[in-house]
Amino acid sequence: MGFTPKGIYPAMLTPMTDQQTINEAALKQLTHHLIDANVHGLFALGTNGEFHLLNKEEKIKVAEIIIKETAGRIPVMVGSGGNSTAEVIELSMEMERLGADALSVITPFFIPPTQEEAAEHYKKVAEAVSIPIFLYNIPSKTGFHLEAETVAELAKEDNIAGIKDSSGNFENIKQYIQETKDKDFSVFAGTDSLILKTLQEGGAGAVAATANMLPDIVTSIYRYWENGEIEKAEAAQQELQPLRDTFGLATIPAALKKAVELFAVPAGPPKAPVKELNGDGLRQVEKMVAYYQSK
Repeated sequence: MGFTPKGIYPAMLTPMTDQQTINEAALKQLTHHLIDANVHGLFALGTNGEFHLLNKEEKIKVAEIIIKETAGRIPVMVGSGGNSTAEVIELSMEMERLGADALSVITPFFIPPTQEEAAEHYKKVAEAVSIPIFLYNIPSKTGFHLEAETVAELAKEDNIAGIKDSSGNFENIKQYIQETKDKDFSVFAGTDSLILKTLQEGGAGAVAATANMLPDIVTSIYRYWENGEIEKAEAAQQELQPLRDTFGLATIPAALKKAVELFAVPAGPPKAPVKELNGDGLRQVEKMVAYYQSK
């Protein structure tokens, strides 16, 4: 199957220009910023990458740039999910052709499918490509929850390699780990507050939005855990909280884009209709960024 994903994969933002086009220079800069911080892989075109607001051409351009800039140094996982099975297969095949190492496929959304329909959807996508596929469970956004039994069934497929769980429910992550522990299957936390707990429970890593701004801190959680330095890992996990506390100040990913813009890389505005952060929210983000800059 290629590789079994593990470690910290930043949930990459998609930098935009003021004209609402992909900011190619900033995307290249972000890619290098993350690789230089020794992340284990890159995760593009997820929720924080605004996949749901980008057209097919934009998605392909983002993937192309990241894959080219990464140049095989670390794995690149690309979001190719959508609502119709045919649409997802088409985009997944395109991403494989571009050289993606793995695909993240969100559950269908808008009209929640049955567990059986979701399983069939994933099996058809898996048959259409040869690279590893990651399931992506985010019920607060999709209105649909992938049950642990369904995940266990899908884990039997040769190239379904893992799941990113962004439910925010640790019991759910535990169930996924329990149901797939006899398989070559990676369970990733998709909620940044649960990175260490997931690793301690037997999970393989995390897709972390906070790593756009603080890749050093996020990767240190994994490194400390790997070395058995649990107190240091816990301290690093706590150190993400001031940044996480700002996420709710605006529609995703406006607050994080502004934070990254002020801290490291010109991420630019969100894609319309999401508005750029301003007013009290902006002042809170500026204060938070100043806190990290002072350390």
